[in-house]
Amino acid sequence: MTPRPVAPLAPTISAPSRVARDGIGPAPDDLVHGGAPDAPRDARAAKRALAAAARDRRRYERNEVRRFTKRSRRRRITWSVVLGSLAALVVVVVVGAYSPLMALREVRVEGASRIPVADVQAAFADTLGTPLPLVASADVLAALSDFPLIETYSTETIPPGTLVVRIVERVPVGVVDTGEGLELVDAAGVVIDRPAERPEGQPLIVTEGGVAGEGFRAAASVIRSVPSEVRGQLVGASAATADDVRLELSTGATVVWGSSEDSVLKANVLGNLMRAAPPDSIGEYDVSSPSSPVTR
Repeated sequence: MTPRPVAPLAPTISAPSRVARDGIGPAPDDLVHGGAPDAPRDARAAKRALAAAARDRRRYERNEVRRFTKRSRRRRITWSVVLGSLAALVVVVVVGAYSPLMALREVRVEGASRIPVADVQAAFADTLGTPLPLVASADVLAALSDFPLIETYSTETIPPGTLVVRIVERVPVGVVDTGEGLELVDAAGVVIDRPAERPEGQPLIVTEGGVAGEGFRAAASVIRSVPSEVRGQLVGASAATADDVRLELSTGATVVWGSSEDSVLKANVLGNLMRAAPPDSIGEYDVSSPSSPVTR
């Protein structure tokens, strides 16, 4: 008996499950499109993020405007205070300078010995009443220019109305004979006085070229450097050149000094020689070479 051929079984296609039909679990379209239903949620999240960024931006801009405005206001206040202070200071200075309370009422003179203080004060008569801050150096110079004894001076103002004038007088070194009379001069050759006779303690200076020559400058420098006990005995000084200064003592003894170099050392050596051998017993002291002094 011949067997009957059996037909192949057709594939069985199952109908969609109830779960899919009822909307529970992923539907076939969801599997095909890869989760397309989440796109609306992403768009809403992006809009919210964009709105939050815009709010943050507006808040930042408001804060920056507020901070800039506050800084500008503080800067304006600072400048207003500074300018107001400067203006107030200028007003105070101007009012004080021209105030009658600051007028010059007293001139105090210090350091004058040979110059009469009353004469110096009288020289400022035209300046009295001027506001103290307005007393210029030219006014002081004009008042003191008629006093040749003044070598230097300085001034100080003491509010409300006092001017202090400190004077350094010229120190005379001796007298020179001009042929028309004697002149008492300082080391710079400035005439201090014109005495009729040689003042006590002021040597007669004889040099080549007068007070403008190098000999006079060297002799004046030597006279200013000798000790006080020697200075009181000087009656004369001469210098043919700047390197040949000679001094004459009241006893008739002479001092060979040489140049004005090492005058301090020579003065000390001369003092020691005079103590060891008094001038009334010596005809000449030679200190031109202070390391090897000689007496004759």
